[in-house]
Amino acid sequence: MKKTYTRRLARSVLALLSYGTIKDVAAHTGLAWHTVKEIEKSHLRKHYAKPRLKDVKYIAIDEFAVHKVHKYMTVVMDLETRQVLYVGKGKKASSLDGFWKLLKRSGSKIKAVAIDMSPAFIKAVTDHLPKSKLVFDWFHIVKLINDKLSDLRRDMFRQEQNVGVRQVLKGTRWLLLKRGYNLDTEKGEDLRLTEALKMNEPLAMMYYMKEELTLMWDHQTKREALIFLRNWCKRATNSGVKQLQQVAKTLLAFRTGILNWYNARISTGPLEGLNNKIKVLKRKAYGYRDLEYFALKIKSIHEYRIRHSLIR
Repeated sequence: MKKTYTRRLARSVLALLSYGTIKDVAAHTGLAWHTVKEIEKSHLRKHYAKPRLKDVKYIAIDEFAVHKVHKYMTVVMDLETRQVLYVGKGKKASSLDGFWKLLKRSGSKIKAVAIDMSPAFIKAVTDHLPKSKLVFDWFHIVKLINDKLSDLRRDMFRQEQNVGVRQVLKGTRWLLLKRGYNLDTEKGEDLRLTEALKMNEPLAMMYYMKEELTLMWDHQTKREALIFLRNWCKRATNSGVKQLQQVAKTLLAFRTGILNWYNARISTGPLEGLNNKIKVLKRKAYGYRDLEYFALKIKSIHEYRIRHSLIR
């Protein structure tokens, strides 16, 4: 009788959690906050602690900040189903140790892995999945050149003595990072950017080369993309702009992984979208100080999204 009551109580609590927070459910049922949390945690552990990995072929790996004081967690996602397979503490190679153990037992044959250019992740993947294609996707390449472009604008602003030019450069960072077709013409963003670029030749050169670099993923073949990349890097190296030269050096060093996109057209883009959902979890204060519980909540995001899309 007691077991039946406990099961019914758990089902009621889980149903209520679909519509409110732990605090809401605790207030509605008269249960303690921690009791409600443990009911959900037990349910999540039962369904998500050991994901099915046998049929997984393409994965993405990335880290995200849990706290502002340099605390991170590492996430692995199945790129075909968009399901979170694993959440590990930290952003080191050892953060993935638990995932490799699960993967080995599953017998899965991973064909390709999308990651950023983190040395820790590169080593972890090459050590445990030597036959898989390592793909450095466009998202992180664009982020790399955008960061360097921001550095250049900052340097130009500090060195500029003309007050009028400094005034034009001020506040143009977000305009430089936008793609040209995303500039708001009604707000005059295109005119502001054009004015700033006219006043600074190195900045203009790097901005237009940044825009051109995105064409690397528009080619028909991997060989065409390689030729484009080599030509782009040659011009960047000869530009005399330190930040452009740094980007070219990095792209040439990682060209194999960058061009592997033509073998497996995957990216960490879906994980970037997941990061926004993780931020929502943190804002709702789902008890993320309990990292196991927080990891299980992240794993359940996929099911929650599917269930609610079906309801709509």
